[in-house]
Amino acid sequence: MVSEKVIIAGFGGQGVMLMGQLLSYTATATELNTLWFPSYGPETRGGTANCSVTISEGNVNSPVISTPDSIIIMNKPSLDKFQKKLKKAGNLFLNSSLVTDVELRDDVNVYPVAANDIAIKLGNLKVANMVMLGAYLEVTKLFDPEKVLEILKKKFTGSKAALIEINKEALEAGKQAVL
Repeated sequence: MVSEKVIIAGFGGQGVMLMGQLLSYTATATELNTLWFPSYGPETRGGTANCSVTISEGNVNSPVISTPDSIIIMNKPSLDKFQKKLKKAGNLFLNSSLVTDVELRDDVNVYPVAANDIAIKLGNLKVANMVMLGAYLEVTKLFDPEKVLEILKKKFTGSKAALIEINKEALEAGKQAVL
């Protein structure tokens, strides 16, 4: 039975909400139950931002995730806030470009991904979120990245449509980072 609870956290402007929305919309498109719950800090860009996404074949009764199966961490303040909540043997996806010299739990699966560095090599720092999402999708096997791209194409219209190809490359680079 499909059941995944994930918290995605970082600074505002890092695409945290987009990652959560893509997971939630993909769940809906594949006829799973889902709930996406955003939380913003006092500022939008530069402040803290996180979202919780629950995906399940069963009913989703609450937006609150006290013990996530996975966490995707884009910055150190988010690691400090959410690492302790991750369930034992859960998945910790860590943007190792920004989060260094930290103590990590030894009872979880840690996937360091140099998301910012990879995104810069691809030519656009703003796709670091898609690098992390690609890593997450590869490890969890929750959704086929092509299904997520279908949703992205619906979301990125007009001038944003030009960003679809680099986002596709970023998803693939994230996958390769955890192989």
